[in-house]
Amino acid sequence: MKRALAAILLIAGFAALAMLVWRRPEPPAVPPVFQSQELPEPCREQDFEGVGYIVCAIDLHAYDVGLFHDGADGKPFGSVDAFTRAMKAQGTPVLLAMNAGMYHRDLSPVGLYVEDGITKEPLNLSDGDGNFFMKPNGVFAVTKSGEVLVMESEAFAAARPDVRLGTQSGPMLVIDGVIHARFEPNGSSRNIRNGVGVSADGKAIFVIARSPVSFGSFARLFSDGLKCPNALYFDGFISAFSNGSKLLVGKTDPAGPILAVSRKR
Repeated sequence: MKRALAAILLIAGFAALAMLVWRRPEPPAVPPVFQSQELPEPCREQDFEGVGYIVCAIDLHAYDVGLFHDGADGKPFGSVDAFTRAMKAQGTPVLLAMNAGMYHRDLSPVGLYVEDGITKEPLNLSDGDGNFFMKPNGVFAVTKSGEVLVMESEAFAAARPDVRLGTQSGPMLVIDGVIHARFEPNGSSRNIRNGVGVSADGKAIFVIARSPVSFGSFARLFSDGLKCPNALYFDGFISAFSNGSKLLVGKTDPAGPILAVSRKR
């Protein structure tokens, strides 16, 4: 009887140990590792509220910014990594590339998409679910005269600027110096996020987090850390950043609109 009881207790102990092992949480994600010299020349590393970022301040007098969606075969590039490899293969080097707006399942843009002055998707002012429709959403654009814009979608519709490129996404992160009203200071939703702001001196400020961050903290980076009066969220979870040769942040997740920066020729 004693032996039977001991056997039962031993089996129970092994079962409990197995459950502990089974339920052990996954180790936290390790931020991507790269050498500082791998950052493109207009970019730097910056820490803010315990999160590391890549911050790229782009002066359009020195650099070209472009939006891309389809390759030579007429099909979407599909990811930042695929875009980077395609540019290298055709001998068109880029300094950096990142995803630049939300998309449908077929990778088509959810909202406004203007490439080389041609409007390929119209401005979307409708209501709906998800981050894109967390009003106010907004537009990142560069006018044909070279001005960088980050504007609420309704304001963009009213102003009707003549733009060379534009992509709509949402939500806005910062609107005229004020953080989006629906953000919690540090909510539970955490993702690797990327976005764009415009500095007081007119530079485009492209940013990607190197580890998961809340909407509130990400918005404060733009408003308090980078002093951008207006900033727009591009996406999260699928966000990726390439230095033109390899991915420094993110994986080969799908992407619709893709933004790239190159040196002026």
